[in-house]
Amino acid sequence: MTKKIDRRSWLRSTALVTSSFALTPSLKAFAMHEASAAPNFKAWDWERSYAARPDITKLKARLLANENPYGPSDKVRLAIMEAAGMGNRYGHSAAAKLIDMIAEKEGVTPEHIMLGPGSTDMLEKTAITHFIDGGNIVSADPAYMSLIKTAMAFKADWKSVPLTKEWAHDLPAMEAAVDKDTKLVYVCNPNNPTGSITETKALWSFCEKVADKAPIFVDEAYLEFLDKPESASMVGLVKKGKNVIIARTFSKIHAMAGLRVGYIVGLPETLERISSMVRGNMGMSITSLKGAMASMEDLKFQENSQKWNKETREYVIDELKKLGFEPVPSYTSFVLFQIEMEGKPFLEKMFGKGVGVRAFEVFDKPYCRVSMGKMKEMELFVETLKQVLV
Repeated sequence: MTKKIDRRSWLRSTALVTSSFALTPSLKAFAMHEASAAPNFKAWDWERSYAARPDITKLKARLLANENPYGPSDKVRLAIMEAAGMGNRYGHSAAAKLIDMIAEKEGVTPEHIMLGPGSTDMLEKTAITHFIDGGNIVSADPAYMSLIKTAMAFKADWKSVPLTKEWAHDLPAMEAAVDKDTKLVYVCNPNNPTGSITETKALWSFCEKVADKAPIFVDEAYLEFLDKPESASMVGLVKKGKNVIIARTFSKIHAMAGLRVGYIVGLPETLERISSMVRGNMGMSITSLKGAMASMEDLKFQENSQKWNKETREYVIDELKKLGFEPVPSYTSFVLFQIEMEGKPFLEKMFGKGVGVRAFEVFDKPYCRVSMGKMKEMELFVETLKQVLV
């Protein structure tokens, strides 16, 4: 029997989601004020409240939100300017054209694509439509928590499986955790907040097998930072008819985080289930849609984003190792490494010197996560880190 949820309860649930931080029991974010939390979990809001303040513009290096420092590209900016005059019109036709472009890129039909204002929006809408009647969700820990938090707001149980000592998804343990009440399995690969990756063949085999028991959501927000992203994607499983949902975003390699464009690839019947309860296109502006189309055609910008990000990431990792740190192997636009200072004083010192980063506690140990900026910003980060920690 389907449970009914009234408007007030739904609003209360979604308000809970939007006020929650994307953190796990194995991952604590440090700041000044402790927020409400589940057992074995603390969320702190100082660094995020700082990020919302007007004086964040005074930071010499903003390396705290995994933002691409190089864009949007010139072609995107021009397309947005030209589209601004169409702001009195809904963007349905533009959305349809963008869907066609994405479908061609992914090798599927337009019926396999659903757009939304950022991939996080698609994660949360998938959670709403899959967990409105409860159930459980299986994922790694640490993980990106948007989908999981939304599911839990609808009374789903979270079956978390710690990452392996190599920082990969423990696929056998995740498979063992799936049961008759599992409504969704969530995989973030490359993983946020660790930056690590799970081997492609192993993940493919896992998804191919487990998708027959429960739908699998594979979040590939950072996939395009890999040298050969197409070979590591799970989109091919959708083409084989497997109930796998793939999320992609224009926030990272395309440098359009503030413009909010993302999409999912899935079986038409799965997307119909989602779209029967929530809508994606209506949350999108025509300027962002036109910008996304221009960015898809600007292959040189995408190539440069990947190249420059790799250069700064390798520089940071090398410098960290010289200083005696052991960074987690990263395949993304950020690097996570353990530090020997509690998060709160570490952040205060780094922000005080004009360098904005993140601080977490992973498996009860303090870590810094630094996003990749331009090379001069990363050089400043290294010099500041020496002053604070070395």
